[in-house]
Amino acid sequence: MKSIHRKKSHTVRAAAALSLFAAALPLQASAQAPAAPPPAPAPAPPPPAPPAPQEIGAAEGVEPLSRRVAELERQQRALLERLDAERRAAAEKEAAAAPKDKGGDVKVTAAPGKGFTVRTADDTFSSTIRARVQIRETFTHTAEDDTHEINVRTVRLTTSGHFVSPDLKYNVQLAFGGNDFEKDSPSPIFDAFVEHTGIRDLNVRVGQFLAPFNRARTLREVSIQQTERPIAVREFNLDRDVGLMLSSPDLFGLGGRLQYNLFLGGGEGRNRFGAQKHGPLAVARLAVRPFGAFDDDQDGDLSREAKPRLAVGVTGAYNHQTNRQHSTFGTTLSLGAADYLHGAADLIFKYAGFSLAAEAVVRHAARDSFEGEVDGAVVREWTRSGYGYFAQAGYLLTDHVEVAARWDQIFAQRGTDPKLVDLVDAQGKQVGGGLNVYLNGYALKLQGDYFYIFGKDASEGRHVARLQLDASF
Repeated sequence: MKSIHRKKSHTVRAAAALSLFAAALPLQASAQAPAAPPPAPAPAPPPPAPPAPQEIGAAEGVEPLSRRVAELERQQRALLERLDAERRAAAEKEAAAAPKDKGGDVKVTAAPGKGFTVRTADDTFSSTIRARVQIRETFTHTAEDDTHEINVRTVRLTTSGHFVSPDLKYNVQLAFGGNDFEKDSPSPIFDAFVEHTGIRDLNVRVGQFLAPFNRARTLREVSIQQTERPIAVREFNLDRDVGLMLSSPDLFGLGGRLQYNLFLGGGEGRNRFGAQKHGPLAVARLAVRPFGAFDDDQDGDLSREAKPRLAVGVTGAYNHQTNRQHSTFGTTLSLGAADYLHGAADLIFKYAGFSLAAEAVVRHAARDSFEGEVDGAVVREWTRSGYGYFAQAGYLLTDHVEVAARWDQIFAQRGTDPKLVDLVDAQGKQVGGGLNVYLNGYALKLQGDYFYIFGKDASEGRHVARLQLDASF
């Protein structure tokens, strides 16, 4: 810019010099003109002599010179103004091209059921904070008596988002309900993981989260159609574990038709402390969605799918030498550890407000029990082997009201824990249905259901009715 200014300044000086030279030419020409001849003699008095050529040239040269100088000054001012404008434009362009620190600029949004979200202007960081509460009243009728139980079943606090890049995500979920804690673990940590989703066929997650075993357990809890998950799922699932998972929701880019999960974890369940000789837990899952991707992480069809949607999944798992009675949860065994094999098959179908889900699960321990001596007494500890299944259906009557029904059943393998056998004999079969009112989708819903729970003798069952409010903020 300085070079341009110097060149244009030289141009101005040259133009000024030329103008002065041109203006001086009439004066020089007048000075060199020959003197006028003497007047001719006449008898009459001669007329007054005309002005001398020098006076005429001087008078005619001063005025054009003044005009030229004034014009030159005007041109010089215009040129300087133009140079100043060009300098300002160049400075503004340079400032616009310079990198800006946007880290301090943030946007805060909030919505019912979606919590508060803070996001930086350059989208290198976001954090969403949500809270959820579940309040339940349970009525139970048996041949002997009637009881009721009212409590705050669940309280959750979740923060999730991304950092550095939208592909680098995190999730932390804390649980504070009395029903959420394990007997020998006071930790409120449910989920705590970091995940990279930048590679379509190789998402990577590390931390604590639900093992990718059976669909009915990994479904978002706010989206289940009944107040409780099926008894087969509660008994034979793998729950949460700490480990590493590789996955893809759209393997090979087939429009979400193929999905896989590979998990390798400690096998001891939630956030266990102390040196362990047990594990690992290995899980492999494959799911097919022949009609393309859809939200199969919820029971109902609130979106009223315009086309039929189907997802079918199969899973196998092996837990090496675990000392948890349910493989990854339940009572901690002190006399030994057992190998567990797990299997699951599930499907979910949705179309025009109708939903159907079915699942079968199995768990088999390599040993049924361990015997040992504790404080001078012979003690026996049991593993739990069995299988079960369920089928449920739902239909959206209106955009806010849904009806649902379910049948589920569990079985105990021979020689397994006698308490599991007793559970099967008394409560191994459950049939019932309910009504869901969605006030703000899954974020705010009122649920009511009724189940008849029985075992070997159908006449000795129990009637259970539940009323529940599930609210996310």
